[in-house]
Amino acid sequence: MNNVNSDNIPGMDTNNDYNKPNIQPDAAKAKKQFEKTKKELEKLKNFIIKKYKFVQAISVLPPQAIKFFIEEEEIPKESEKHVHLNIIIPDEKEKEIEKIKKEIIKEIEKTKENVWLHIRNVSEIWEICTDQKFELTGGIFMSFPLYDKGILGALRVAEIHKSLVLQKFEKYVVSYVLGGSLVRGDAVKTSDVDVFVIINDTDVKRMPRLELRERLRSIIYKYVVEASSLAGVQNKLEPQIYLLTEFWDAVKDAHPVMFTFIRDGVPIYDRGTFMPWKALLKMGKLKPSPEAIEMFMSMGDEVIPRSKKTLLTEVFTSIFWGVTTPAQAMIMLNGGAPPNAKKELVREFKKEFLDNKMIEKKYVDFLEKVVKTWRDYEHEKIKEISGTEIDKLLKQTGEFLKRLKELRVDIEKKFNEKTIEQIYKDTFELLKSVVGKKSREETINVFEKDFVKKGKFNPQDLRILKNVVAAREDFKKGKADSQRIDRARKDAEILINNLVEFSQRCDLVSLEKGRMRLKLKDKAVELLSCDNKTFLFDSGTVKKVTTKLENSSMEEVEKSIQAQKSKETVEIDPKIFEVLKKELGNFEILI
Repeated sequence: MNNVNSDNIPGMDTNNDYNKPNIQPDAAKAKKQFEKTKKELEKLKNFIIKKYKFVQAISVLPPQAIKFFIEEEEIPKESEKHVHLNIIIPDEKEKEIEKIKKEIIKEIEKTKENVWLHIRNVSEIWEICTDQKFELTGGIFMSFPLYDKGILGALRVAEIHKSLVLQKFEKYVVSYVLGGSLVRGDAVKTSDVDVFVIINDTDVKRMPRLELRERLRSIIYKYVVEASSLAGVQNKLEPQIYLLTEFWDAVKDAHPVMFTFIRDGVPIYDRGTFMPWKALLKMGKLKPSPEAIEMFMSMGDEVIPRSKKTLLTEVFTSIFWGVTTPAQAMIMLNGGAPPNAKKELVREFKKEFLDNKMIEKKYVDFLEKVVKTWRDYEHEKIKEISGTEIDKLLKQTGEFLKRLKELRVDIEKKFNEKTIEQIYKDTFELLKSVVGKKSREETINVFEKDFVKKGKFNPQDLRILKNVVAAREDFKKGKADSQRIDRARKDAEILINNLVEFSQRCDLVSLEKGRMRLKLKDKAVELLSCDNKTFLFDSGTVKKVTTKLENSSMEEVEKSIQAQKSKETVEIDPKIFEVLKKELGNFEILI
C-alpha cells in the first residue's frame, strides 16, 4: 500500500497561494511544520486502515480542486487552508459513514492539524460522475494517495488518459465512459481498466468514417502507455473506440454489449450524449428493432438442434479419444508400435491381448463399438443420442478403463520379469568368461576375492552384482516393483560395461602374446598363434601352419581365439618356423 513519501503533499505546498497566510518567514520553521504534518498524516492513515480494514482508499485532495468541494458541499470557506482528506469505503458500509466520521475526527483533533474530512462510498462517486460534476470527480481521481487497494489508481490512470485524449482532439470526443470491474466494485491493483470512447463522426467529410476511427484509435492507444507511466500504477488501460453512428446502429440492433455498457457505464466526460441514452434505457425507451427481435428469436429456434449436435460432438469425441488413446498406450507398453486409432487399433489390440489371453473378448468388442460409433458420427449416420445411451456408454467406458489399468499391471509384471531375467543372464554369462564356470555363490565369492579385493574391479561392481541377485529373488517373491527393477537394470548396465571392457583387455593381452610380424624378401606377413594353432595372414588370405601351409578361414581363426580365452599362456611350436622357412624362404621376425 502507498505511504506518505513525497516532499510535496497536495494541500501543503509552501509555494501555493492557498497556503500563503500560513507561510512562516523562517524557512527552517516552515520545513519543520511540513515534516510534522507528514508524520501526523501517516499516523492518521495507519489508525484508519487498522480500525477500518474495509477502507478502499485514502488520499489528499489537490489544492486547485478544493474550491469546487467547498462550493458543492457548502463547507466553510476557511477550510480552503486545510488539508482535505478523502476516504473511499464500499457501498455496504454507507450506513456507518457518520459513525466512522466522528471517530476519525476525534483522532484528527489529537493531531492538532488542520485536516478536513470527506468520506464517500463508491456509489456516491459514480453518482457525482452521472451528475456530470467532472471537476469534483477529477479532484478525487487526481488526489494524492496515502493508501489504495486499487480503485484510486484505476481512476487516476483513466483520468490522465482522458485528459491526454481531450487535449489532442476534444471536438471529436462525445463521451469517455468507465466500465468493467472498476464500476462493478471488484477492481484490484492489477485489474484492467475498461474505458469506452465514443467519437462523433456525423460531420466527417474529408475521409471515410472507418479511416477516421482507425486514425483516432491509433492515437488513443498511444496515450495508454503514457497515462500508465504518469499515473504510476500497474493497471492496464483497455480502451474501446466506437463511432457515434455505428454505436447507434448497435443500440438499435440491441447488441448486448452496448446495452450493458449503457446500463452500467459511468461517464467521466460527456457532451450530452451518454446520459440521455442511460436515461432512455432506464425508462424502457431504448428498444431493439423488429429485425433484431427476429434475429434473437431465431437463435432460440436453433437452441435445441444446436445443443443436440454439441452434446453429440462432446460425448463421442471424449469417449473416442478417452478409450482409444489408453488402448494405444497399452499396445506400446507391450512392445508394439502405436496403431492408427480408426483403422488398425482394434486388430492390433486383439492380436496383442485377446490372442495371448491377456484380456476378455467383451473389452475388444467394446473397443470395436467405440471406433465404429465414431465412424458413423463422422459420416453423419448418427444425428442425436439419448441420455440413456450416454449413461450406458459412460458406464462401459469406465469398466473398459478399469480393465486397462489391470492389464497395465500384468504387462508391467511380464516386462519386469523379462527384464530382470535378461540382466541376470547377461551378467552371469559375462562373469563366467572372467571367473570360469562356477555356481552362483562361488562366482560371487571368487569375483569378490580375486577381482574386487585385488583392485581389478570397484566395490561398486560387487554391490551391483549382489543387488541384481537380490532384485531377482525379490521379484520372484512379489516384493520388487517396477522402480526397483528399473534401478537394477540401470546399475547392471554399469557392471556389464565394466565386465565387457575387462574381458576385451584380457583378450587383447592374450592375443598380443601370440602375435608377430615376419619380413620376407619382398613383403611382410602376420602370424597369430592361439589354442595351439598358428595362422598366417598374407594379402587377405588365411593359411594354417602345420607340417606345411594349409588353406584356412576366419571362422576357424575365431574359434581358436575363443578357445584361447580360457588359457593363460600361448604355446608356440618351434617347428612352425622350420615349416615357414621351407615354404617361404628366409625371413626376419619384426615383432
